[in-house]
Amino acid sequence: MADAVTAPSRGLLDSLTRLASTLVAMTQTRLSLLALDVEEGRQQLLSLLALAFVAAMGVGLGVVLATVAVVMAFWEEQRILLLALMAGLFLVCGLAAAVRASHLARTQPKPFAASLQELGKDRQSLQRP
Repeated sequence: MADAVTAPSRGLLDSLTRLASTLVAMTQTRLSLLALDVEEGRQQLLSLLALAFVAAMGVGLGVVLATVAVVMAFWEEQRILLLALMAGLFLVCGLAAAVRASHLARTQPKPFAASLQELGKDRQSLQRP
């Protein structure tokens, strides 16, 4: 009789052990995916910041030198009008870049989208009877 009681409890214990093992494995996989997402996002951000800095420095220096060259070429005629036109052109370009950056920031995908999707799938599979 004692054997009959031990077998079902052992089967239940095995089932619970397998369930716990599965849950731990799922959690480990999801945490690994989340860590990968964080690392990928960090690397992309650092690359983007470095490239943006180099681009801003190059474009800024180019704009200053181009403006000086154009003003020096037309020094005797209409230099004030020319400076005003160049300033207006740079302001329009700067505003266009700001609008584009704002649009990109708003339409950027959600962080950890893949991790959240996988966790949602896990939750749905665990809620099914």
